Amino acid sequence: MVKGGKNLGIFDPYHRKTLVMNSLIGEYDCKMDAKGRIMFPVNLRKQLEAAFDQGFVINRNLHQKCLVLYPVAEWNKLNKKLSKLNRLIKANDVFVRKFTGGATACDADTTGRILLPKALTEYADIKTDIKVLGSNNVIEIWDKKMYEDFLNQDVNIEKLAEDVLGGLNFNDGDDE
Repeated sequence: MVKGGKNLGIFDPYHRKTLVMNSLIGEYDCKMDAKGRIMFPVNLRKQLEAAFDQGFVINRNLHQKCLVLYPVAEWNKLNKKLSKLNRLIKANDVFVRKFTGGATACDADTTGRILLPKALTEYADIKTDIKVLGSNNVIEIWDKKMYEDFLNQDVNIEKLAEDVLGGLNFNDGDDE
């Protein structure tokens, strides 16, 4: 189990209680087999705890050519927010359709493998060698070469950190 990080509450309907899952972290090298399956990283599985057995929804990432694997509780949370959008407004309708269009439910088999849908692996140009990343409340799945190219982009990380995090107060005592 990963220590620290934000706890994510996952409701277990079978036991009528909320399970706690830490933020997902780590970067793992994996291989996709000829049938499109990946062996889910053991350390990431341990971080997910009971959420792993509840299944996932996999979809395209909005900003990068990679896939996002949502624990089903995280997908349900997001989908609940999307369902509040007025679909009679064209922009909302188009967004929801484009965003959810590739979403596919998936479960791990008894050996811990997950089948990646062919259409999604083609979208993300995923070949054999892949990177699986814990990314807070979701898991990203990248083609290894594309992830390396992403990391090697010339980005001013100091400026990006200032733009993204500059307005946050890290001393406000919201630690759990």
